[in-house]
Amino acid sequence: MSSEIVTLRPEPLTAKAFAAFGQVIEADHEKSYLINEGTTRRFHDLAQADVTDEGGEAILSIFRGTPRPLPIAISMLERHPLGSQAFVPMQPAPWLIVVSDAENPTPASCRAFLATGSQGVQYAKNVWHHPLLVLEPTQDFLIVDRQSAKGKAGDNLEERWFDGKGAILQIP
Repeated sequence: MSSEIVTLRPEPLTAKAFAAFGQVIEADHEKSYLINEGTTRRFHDLAQADVTDEGGEAILSIFRGTPRPLPIAISMLERHPLGSQAFVPMQPAPWLIVVSDAENPTPASCRAFLATGSQGVQYAKNVWHHPLLVLEPTQDFLIVDRQSAKGKAGDNLEERWFDGKGAILQIP
């Protein structure tokens, strides 16, 4: 494994660019219609939670993130083999995403995305991603992910730590 530092430059988050990793969650006028006597626009079926393996069930949580020290060092990724995981920002502030589609991720296999405060993502099962990366002093996210079936532990978290120096995420 190389001990050189890889520099990651975030690209804009789009559904096409992120498709190999999951779904982008954002208000899409094409997937919307009026409800409640025309007073509310419903943005419908923006992502599908995939959490029922081994009897898991969908839960909602709020994660409150704080920024990591600059420069942001990417030294590990995690994945969830039994369920998808969605992150939807609750404030209109940009945030960062780092993912890899390699079975054995390395810093060089990572891609970084810059999400707007109106974009969320749903990581598909088994997608390697970095834990939450926020840019504001405090950012809240609505999370949809998997809880193990009652009475079962479930093993839905794997971590991969990089050898060497990892990657540095360059903030735009």
